[in-house]
Amino acid sequence: MRGLTLYARSRRAPAALGAAVAATAVAWLPARALGGTGGTRGTVLALTVLVLVAVVTATLGGPDDTLDRTASRPWGWLRMSHLATALGCTLMLLSAALLTGTRFGPFGYVVRDSAGLLGLTALGAATIGTARAWFLPLGWTLCAVVFPATGTAGEALTWQTQAPDSRSAAMVAAVLAVAGTAAYVSRGPCPRTSSENV
Repeated sequence: MRGLTLYARSRRAPAALGAAVAATAVAWLPARALGGTGGTRGTVLALTVLVLVAVVTATLGGPDDTLDRTASRPWGWLRMSHLATALGCTLMLLSAALLTGTRFGPFGYVVRDSAGLLGLTALGAATIGTARAWFLPLGWTLCAVVFPATGTAGEALTWQTQAPDSRSAAMVAAVLAVAGTAAYVSRGPCPRTSSENV
């Protein structure tokens, strides 16, 4: 148990959890105003999940890049557990709004956006590093919010804001979740460059 505590502290998990709780509380206000007791618009959900995933990004890398690659720890298991816990916390925080009579959207919708954006961020952490991992989720989600689209291709490109029953959106989110998880679990975070270490 002490090892897991040290791991969580080295990844700044307690601070990230506090920031996620605060972000969810702030997002609850427009969700309450726009959605009342029903589901809110997809835009509010997509942006809320984006903020929560951005908070998680800081926890995907540790303070020492070389330590993340030593064979002395079961890194694959830790990374998989890390992503699963991050997804669970995101779903739990968004579901907690139900206690106030507000919901961010149908549960399937919340799972799709959370898993897809978290997978995209994990993929970014494994390929370009944790410092830049949030760039693609941010850009893609903002484009989906500003430029909504229809049709199969349009739903795939703007999957974050599509209806819960969109198959194209669900497939894109599933591919991103699987690809991101596989890349992060097998490779870990991309080592920082010398300019990022100063």
